[in-house]
Amino acid sequence: MSAVTTPSTAGRTGAARLPGVIAAGLSRIGYEVRGYFRSPDTVFFTFLFPLIMLGIFTAAFSSSGDIAPGPGTAGVSVGAYYLPGMLAAGVLLSGVQNLAVDIAGEKGDGTLKRLGGTPLSPVSYFIGKLGQVFTTGLLQAALLLLVAATVFGVELPTSGEAWLTFAWVFVLGTVASALLGIALSAVPRSARSATAVVVPIVLVLQFISGVYLQFSALPEWMQNLASLFPLKWMAQGMRAAFLPEDFAVMEQHGTWDLGWVALWLLVWLVIGLVASRLTFRWIRRDA
Repeated sequence: MSAVTTPSTAGRTGAARLPGVIAAGLSRIGYEVRGYFRSPDTVFFTFLFPLIMLGIFTAAFSSSGDIAPGPGTAGVSVGAYYLPGMLAAGVLLSGVQNLAVDIAGEKGDGTLKRLGGTPLSPVSYFIGKLGQVFTTGLLQAALLLLVAATVFGVELPTSGEAWLTFAWVFVLGTVASALLGIALSAVPRSARSATAVVVPIVLVLQFISGVYLQFSALPEWMQNLASLFPLKWMAQGMRAAFLPEDFAVMEQHGTWDLGWVALWLLVWLVIGLVASRLTFRWIRRDA
C-alpha cells in the first residue's frame, strides 16, 4: 500500500530537506570564491577597481587641500572623503556587476544547464553566490581600509558606534546587491552582451550617487534620481560611519538619515529577493 502524502507530511519533508539545501549552499561558497580569484578580469574590475580609483582621486586632488563641509570648519583629506564612496562602490561591484556578468556567462557556457540536471537547488546556488560576494566583499573592504590607513594616511574611526554603522550598512548592502545581481543576470540576451548591459548601469549609478562626485554638488533632480537606487544610500551610510558629524550638512537633507538608509536597503533587498527568485532559470526561457 503506497503512502499518502498529506500537507503535514509534505511540510515535514520540506523541513527535513532544508538542512541539506543549506549545507549544499555552504559547500559551494569555497568553490565560488576560488573561481572568483581565478578570473583576472573579475578580480581587477570588481576587487581592485575601487582601490585603484581611491589612489587616483587621492593623487589627483590632494594638492587642492582638505575637503571641508563649509567655511571655517575642519576638513578631511581627499582620501578620507572618497573612502566611504569607494567602499560602497566595492559592495555594488562585488554584488551587482560581478554576479550579473558571472551568472550570464554561466548560462552562456552551459554551466547552469548542467547544474540544473543535478539535485542542486536554486536556493543552494544562491547561498553559494551570496557567500562568495560576502567573502570577497569583506576582503576588499579590509584591503581598502588597510591601504587607506597605511598608504594614504586616512584616520579611521575609533568609536564602536561608527564601526557598528559600517557593519550593518555593509551587510544590508552586500545582500541587496548580490540578490539584485542575480536578478539582473536575466536581462542580457547572451554572455557576450552581459558586460555591455551591466557595466554602463553600474557606472552611471556610481557617478550620480556620490562615489566619484561630491553628492552635494549634483543638481537636485540628479540627487532625487539617485535616491531611488541603493548605491546612494550605501554611500550615505558609509559616509555617516567614516566622516565627522559636521559633514552631514552636505547630504541631501542635511542629516545622515540612517533610518532611511536602513529602510531603503531593506526595500531593495526584498526587491532583489523576489526578482531573483522569479526570474532565475537554469536555462533561458526562450532557449
